[in-house]
Amino acid sequence: MDDRFELRLSGSGGQGLILAGIILAEAAIIDGKNAVQSQSYGPEARGGASRAEVIISNSEIDYPKVTKPNVLLALSEEALKKFKDNVSEKGIIIKDSLLSKIDSPFKIYELPIIETAQNKIGRSMVANIVALGVITELTGIVSKKAIETAILARVPKGTEELNKKALYAGFELAAEAKK
Repeated sequence: MDDRFELRLSGSGGQGLILAGIILAEAAIIDGKNAVQSQSYGPEARGGASRAEVIISNSEIDYPKVTKPNVLLALSEEALKKFKDNVSEKGIIIKDSLLSKIDSPFKIYELPIIETAQNKIGRSMVANIVALGVITELTGIVSKKAIETAILARVPKGTEELNKKALYAGFELAAEAKK
């Protein structure tokens, strides 16, 4: 890994992307890496624009802001439009397949993240966990064991199996996309 790996998780409020960013940073720490996480909300808590940013590094992180993300996750149209052009040269965009098609010089993975959460898992609220599975499988930035451990430590009691199922569905989506 380059010494600094930047991720921007973006969508609308209520999609759980802030929690996803926290979980991703905690997984990196479990793996023995350094991580910082920051977040930003739009004017409304639910429905407005929201983003979580995570920086993961093997060495000290001297600047805590994402400048050119290696990975952009977009789960809303507004987020996709706002952030699609600001990805690092060799970066990737992971976008939900419900969003508009885009032209981009970056590698784009168009995956049914929200649909998988709704139809395969039965709860749209776990789309953030499906997305973490996708990111982990595509990038290898954190280990599968670490992401699972971080998820299970953060999700509400009684939802562990549901969230594990969502995580593994994300792994599967990304594994298919890599073929």
